[in-house]
Amino acid sequence: MAKHDVDLSPLFHALADPTRRAMLTRLAEAPARVTELAEPTGLKLPTVMRHLSVLEEAGLITTSKDGRVRTCAIVPEAFQPVRRWLDEQRAIWEARLDRLDAYVMTLMKERET
Repeated sequence: MAKHDVDLSPLFHALADPTRRAMLTRLAEAPARVTELAEPTGLKLPTVMRHLSVLEEAGLITTSKDGRVRTCAIVPEAFQPVRRWLDEQRAIWEARLDRLDAYVMTLMKERET
C-alpha cells in the first residue's frame, strides 16, 4: 500500500458492528449525548463507551465534554476513504462482469453458427 493511502482496517472494523452502525446512523441526524446513544441499545454505559472509542479512534466521530455531559458528532469526511475504496472495487467488478458478458455473448454467437 502506498504511503498516502489511508489504512482502511480501523474504518471497516468500526463499521463492522451493528451497534456502532446504528450509533452512526443516529449521529448522521445530529450530534447526541452519550446517554442518548446508549438508550436504544440496552447496553451498559461502559460498553457503549467502548463502542464510541472504536468509532473515535477510527476518526468517524468526535466527542466533546461540557461538564458531565459528553456529546458525540459524526465526521462525514472520514467516510471518504471507504467510499473511494468501494468505488474502486465496484469499477473493477463491473469491468470483470462486462468482460464475462462479452465472452458469454461470443460463445453464444459461435454456437449459433
